[in-house]
Amino acid sequence: MKKLIQLTLLSISSAFSLAHATDSSQLQKLEPETITAESTHLTTRIEWTQFPRIQYNSSELSGQNRSAIIRVKANKQGHVTDADIQESTGVKALDQKLIRAVEQAEVKPHQENGNKKSIVGYQTFTLRLKDATDQTQSNAICKYSFNSEVWHRQSKDKSTAFKYSQQPSLSLDQTLLKFKDRTVKFKFKVNKQGEVTQVKLKKLSGVNAIDQAVYNALSNSKVELKRTASTLWMYKKHTLKDEIQFKMDDCH
Repeated sequence: MKKLIQLTLLSISSAFSLAHATDSSQLQKLEPETITAESTHLTTRIEWTQFPRIQYNSSELSGQNRSAIIRVKANKQGHVTDADIQESTGVKALDQKLIRAVEQAEVKPHQENGNKKSIVGYQTFTLRLKDATDQTQSNAICKYSFNSEVWHRQSKDKSTAFKYSQQPSLSLDQTLLKFKDRTVKFKFKVNKQGEVTQVKLKKLSGVNAIDQAVYNALSNSKVELKRTASTLWMYKKHTLKDEIQFKMDDCH
């Protein structure tokens, strides 16, 4: 009986040793897991490719200027992935407006040794009563006229490939620019009477209302071509080019 017990214990011990050896062998074959964490650039000064824009009425400020600080996270592509209030304006609705504006903006990615890095930083905002929408609208709205490259040179008596018989009719509100400079490049043909035909926009502004207004202004315009000995008695088709820039700091 004693011998039988010893044999049983020996069998159990052998089986445990074999199982342990097998587990150890399998663990040795497993490749170690590598855990990497992407480094993030921390900054107190964020560079923006598209700065957050917020519109508000003076009533939303409750009669005083407001300020806030927002903590911003952006990925390597410059897209804002998270934004939260660090110092509140004191008005929850304004805080939420700021958050939405930041989330729709774009950050300039930080680069080190040619590699882009995600960013965590802080942005301060000051909301002034004088900048409130209802206050700025009480002033005359800034308008853009048809001040194209050719018209600008023509107005200064500089040499141009052609001249507009009169300035094309155009009047655009600055609000259409959506806080960004815009450019429209175009070409067109003219008939024997100098009337503009076949307008084609070669570069769009990104705002359909602006593009359509430029197209309409050109379609109703007329130009004068320089006459030479070779074109004096014979009509020749012409394709003319021009462009017009709408700059935020150059509204008149």
